[in-house]
Parts: sequence; C-alpha cells; structure tokens
Amino acid sequence: MLDIQIHDSPLDTQACIDFTSHPNAGGNTIFVGTVREFTKGKKVIRLEFESYEPMAIKEMTKIAEIAQKKWSTLAVSIHHRVGVLAIGEVAVVIAVSTPHRKAAFEACEFMIDTLKETVPIWKKEIFEDGEIWVAAHP
Repeated sequence: MLDIQIHDSPLDTQACIDFTSHPNAGGNTIFVGTVREFTKGKKVIRLEFESYEPMAIKEMTKIAEIAQKKWSTLAVSIHHRVGVLAIGEVAVVIAVSTPHRKAAFEACEFMIDTLKETVPIWKKEIFEDGEIWVAAHP
C-alpha cells in the first residue's frame, strides 16, 4: 500500500501514521522534517518550496516501491509540502510499516535520503539578510 502526496497546505502527520498502521507490522517508523530556525548559523525567516509535481510524485512512488521490494514494507506514506512554510512547520512526512523494526528504520532512512537526492523539489531559504534557492534537501 502506497500513499504518495504533495500538498500546498499543512501536512497531517497522523494521517500518514494511520495509513501505515497494519496488523502484520512489528515495526512502524516515521520521519517528520520541519523548518528549522537557523541554517549554517544564519537566521531563517521562512522557506518556500516548489516542485514539478508530476515528476516528483513519480519519483516518490519509485522510492517507495524500491523500499517495498528491499524491506518488505507493508505500507508507505510520503507527503511533501510546497508553498510558504514558517519556522516549525512540517515540510515532509515519511511513515513506513514492516514486519520487523530494523527494516522499518532502514526503509525510512533510505526513503528520506533518496528523496533528498532525486525528487524535483526546490526550496528558497529566506534569511534576515537575503535569500537563496537550494535543492530541497541538500
């Protein structure tokens, strides 16, 4: 079971957890990425995320399918936010359930690391003294 979404409104972490609940799961892992106040010592005012949604959804699905094959995932939910985000807001949620806990941790780590490398999502970091476009997850 896969649940892959991009939202322009706040993410519902609990919905991702609920989607991945499974009676055969011995392990459930969730990663929640939030907007932090400082990047490399510079104060962040806000972030702005953009994506090429059709390709982003396709790539996020591919990542989930790889995890499904490698770690026998029972359910995967990947939600990413686009638009303007304030400090503390949730930018990405990855939830996964597997028969055993170690596989859940490994699958979740693989998915966030691969998402950072391959999914066409970009962010603009707005600082007190300027702004810069960077890969969403450098």
